Amino acid sequence: MQNDSINKNCCEKEHQSITRCPVDATINMIGGKYKSLILWKLITETTLRFSQLRKEIPTATPKMLTQQLRELEANGLIHRQVFPVVPPKVEYSLTNFGKSIRPVLESMYIWGSDYLNNQGLQVNCSMTALNEAK
Repeated sequence: MQNDSINKNCCEKEHQSITRCPVDATINMIGGKYKSLILWKLITETTLRFSQLRKEIPTATPKMLTQQLRELEANGLIHRQVFPVVPPKVEYSLTNFGKSIRPVLESMYIWGSDYLNNQGLQVNCSMTALNEAK
């Protein structure tokens, strides 16, 4: 009976945006539009300015990119460094916590590549395998 309680409560949301299910929690952190791509770019490039991220992710509007960066920062995955210069200079980098997501993203890339290959589809993505990255 106690196991039923644990299983039942595992994926119930404690609060509106918090879940106790590890998989749901991970997906909630990296599942937003462009979040995984932002993280991937910061893994491969270490530090990027907003304009560089815009060039790397041209389909993202400035508003959407800003929103996703704010959410990643609020979740502690990225650090936003503001420099007191004119014109304003802002750089984004991964926090230590953000760096811990690398093996998750690598596994997702490998799994997704295998899935696409099994479907007879070719990988068409701005992400490259991390061992192939710069």
